Amino acid sequence: MPRTDWLDRNALYTPDAPGLVWGPTGETYTYAELHRAGERLAAGLAAQYDLSAGDRVAVLAENTLEHVLLFCAAQKAGYVLVPLNFRLAPPELQYLVDDSAPHVLFASADFRDIAEGLELDAPVAPLDKVGALMESASGTADTDSPELDDPLMILYTSGTTGRPKGTIIPHKMLFWNSVNTELRLDLTAQDRSFNAAPFYHTGGWNVLLTPFLHHGATTYLFPSFDPGAILRTCDEEALTILWGVPTMLKMMADHAAFDEVTLDTVRYAVVGGEAMPEPLIRTWQDKGVPIRQGFGMTEVGVNCFSLPARDALRKIGSIGFPNFYVDAKVVDENGENVPPNTTGELLLRGPVVTPGYWRNPEATDAAIDENDWFQTGDLVTVDEEGYYYVVGRKHDMFISGGENVYPAEIESALYEHPAVDDAAVIGVPDEKWGEVGAAFVVPDGTLTADAVTAHCREHLAGYKVPTHVRMLDALPLGDSGKVDKAALRDHFDDS
Repeated sequence: MPRTDWLDRNALYTPDAPGLVWGPTGETYTYAELHRAGERLAAGLAAQYDLSAGDRVAVLAENTLEHVLLFCAAQKAGYVLVPLNFRLAPPELQYLVDDSAPHVLFASADFRDIAEGLELDAPVAPLDKVGALMESASGTADTDSPELDDPLMILYTSGTTGRPKGTIIPHKMLFWNSVNTELRLDLTAQDRSFNAAPFYHTGGWNVLLTPFLHHGATTYLFPSFDPGAILRTCDEEALTILWGVPTMLKMMADHAAFDEVTLDTVRYAVVGGEAMPEPLIRTWQDKGVPIRQGFGMTEVGVNCFSLPARDALRKIGSIGFPNFYVDAKVVDENGENVPPNTTGELLLRGPVVTPGYWRNPEATDAAIDENDWFQTGDLVTVDEEGYYYVVGRKHDMFISGGENVYPAEIESALYEHPAVDDAAVIGVPDEKWGEVGAAFVVPDGTLTADAVTAHCREHLAGYKVPTHVRMLDALPLGDSGKVDKAALRDHFDDS
């Protein structure tokens, strides 16, 4: 039976091994110290706030050691961690706390005033009180209280299709995500990586941090993404795995420190969120770091697909194959399987699928069918060798003159132009064709809209060629580092 408490065993097996290192200062928690801290904090929370299994603990803060310690306590005692997006406006945060109904909200000093301005029937505590709670605790946590199907976290989606939905993350999901990650990425206790993704995002917890805690590996935690600091940490601390969305890898490659470091100990870099442009893949390959494209989502895992590093260039743009304990199929609008090289919606099933959305049975029923298939909303194709390719989101696809157009396909063609540094495409209304493409391009040097259009005509069918081309200094990014296409739509409407 999978365990809900991982730290007790790692504290027994490798008590002196570093589990968590605070990147800015080097402050370190060994596995024995993480285990003791989790036990004492769980007990302190119960004593101070009368918490029991199932009670929610919200956090409003950038990445901190205390955030991870609260996770350790939650995993032991069955509390439910609710990381809040600190970038949201107060009315948006109010919705999240109304929905999750936390029993206590911890806030760092930077966000204390915002937290105290929210209306909630729970105390607001300073995040730095976590240390005092551990010191004052007596006794230990009741680690027999959590069950595998019990919630461990509620992670809110970005709300691109409406109000944010709270994805329930039970203990079971983290266990199977860790197993999938180990089997496909060959994780060991000797691996060392960084984490700079915000904790309100699934990647911050579940790409490598929780699999590392399960396997006894070492995570260097940063409050936010600092490409220079992370590159230097790679060499100074002999990191073995890098990860991030393509934007993060590009920021690292463009940083002056990229030419200063060797990255000799890095086995590979895991990239997800969206396809990584081929020139950027080659930049990292030339540095000696293979790229492993992946795919995941908050509601499933998060590590669902992985492309072997050997195929990074041969299968450019592919997310590879489903991970070991993930079932996948691609269906048309009638739910029928599609043949190879045909676009359809990706459905996923397995023990890494969420049981649903917090207090939202309607959204749960809409997302998960009667046979437990999660409908991702992602449009994909599968080639003759079984490699999967994401071509876009269902709501991103537009119809021009009766033809389906997938922005990801146009973006891929744009990246083939040597003077295109970054690009994104959306569909916009058109009186004649219904919808047409609008391309937003960040040029690398001198580039005109006419040159972009001419390039597209050489590489794409006529109905796919963007009617509108806009030059930008940079693409707007959302909280996860992905391109914010809603902001692009607003930009187009205002132009």
